[in-house]
Amino acid sequence: MNNHHRQQLEARARVLKAMAHPTRLFIIEELEKEERSVNDLTAMVGADVSTVSKHLAQLKQAGLVRDDKRGNQVFYRLAVPCILNFFGCVEAVLTEQLQQQSAAATLRVRP
Repeated sequence: MNNHHRQQLEARARVLKAMAHPTRLFIIEELEKEERSVNDLTAMVGADVSTVSKHLAQLKQAGLVRDDKRGNQVFYRLAVPCILNFFGCVEAVLTEQLQQQSAAATLRVRP
């Protein structure tokens, strides 16, 4: 693996790491629908503003969301909506795992 390839893989890992939390995945799903203020997201997540702001900062640092300050509120939106295509692939993996587990359970049950 050359240095350029390694850097590319590390950059991908940073994006995946930023997404690797249920709350951040929820935020991404909500931002798919429309931009949201920090206050909106805080109410939806059910956590304090500080916690939601930290999650948003991680998503922003990874390049997944953008913010727009309007008056005393900050609104967030997805920077690259194509990230949602990734979720379809994740769901396909989960479906495959479930099918394999089901098949294995069926084999164990047979007399």
